[in-house]
Amino acid sequence: MKTSILNSLLAALALSFASTGLAAAEDHGHSPGAQAARADITKTLGFVPSFLDIMPDVTLPGAWEEMKGLQLNPGTALPGRVKELIGLAVAGQVPCKYCTYAHTEFAKLNGATSVELGEAVSVGALERHWSAYFYGMQVDETKYRAEISRIVESVKKPATAPTTKIQVVDAKSALQDIEQTLGFVPEFLRKVPESALPGAWRELKDVKLSNNTTLSAKNKALIALAVASQVPSRACIMSETEFAKLAGANDREIAEAVGMAAITRNLSTVFNGLQLDEHLFRTDIDHLVRNVKAGQKKAANVTASRTH
Repeated sequence: MKTSILNSLLAALALSFASTGLAAAEDHGHSPGAQAARADITKTLGFVPSFLDIMPDVTLPGAWEEMKGLQLNPGTALPGRVKELIGLAVAGQVPCKYCTYAHTEFAKLNGATSVELGEAVSVGALERHWSAYFYGMQVDETKYRAEISRIVESVKKPATAPTTKIQVVDAKSALQDIEQTLGFVPEFLRKVPESALPGAWRELKDVKLSNNTTLSAKNKALIALAVASQVPSRACIMSETEFAKLAGANDREIAEAVGMAAITRNLSTVFNGLQLDEHLFRTDIDHLVRNVKAGQKKAANVTASRTH
């Protein structure tokens, strides 16, 4: 089992403190609340990264407590890998270069593969893509909810093999394939321009509806929900919540997915609004990653020594 980011950081920092005597950062001029937060950040991460150092004193304590409580917490319902993939998908469509880099590195640190990274970004892109159709085409929300309920009920029924494989080459064949796949053609798909429908449907089917992706249906729905929650898109929030539940997600997992979206959007606003130096940010993220890897290596060595 992979060590969580927080546990690995703590292990790495124990090694760092022992070998270098790393001292807590000075907090002259900061409010008591900010001083306490900075001390805890130093204790947890080994230093105060630029992306936390830039925060105003009134913001830092709460923002750090939330990040530590959800994103860095190994005891959440969602594993670190999924939380970071959610953060990446949200960051990719904000868009935020800072958060995209950080969540990519943290996701890899938690074991995410390049395929999973690509799929997470693709799910985020699709969610933004379809929210544009829903808003731009003014899809009737009541009818949409009824159609989503119909899709959910259809999925709950025993699966049957399609009678024929439909080759999608134009709008007509796309509509035939949609009907065969979903049991009917939802209004929101009928509103897609004929010239765009074949490609739009194929991407939706190959990414979101496929069982052949590396990411599970539950994780794809949670990623999509996180993106939808901060677009924001009421239609997508409703549908992805239903799809996440259908795939086995519980209320705590759903809340944590939305929470990761909120954290990512919050920090993205701070980083961009205060014009954080991008090179310094990347340097600090690389520093954190090295700390975690050092902790993982030390933990592995301790385990190996105990088995001999």
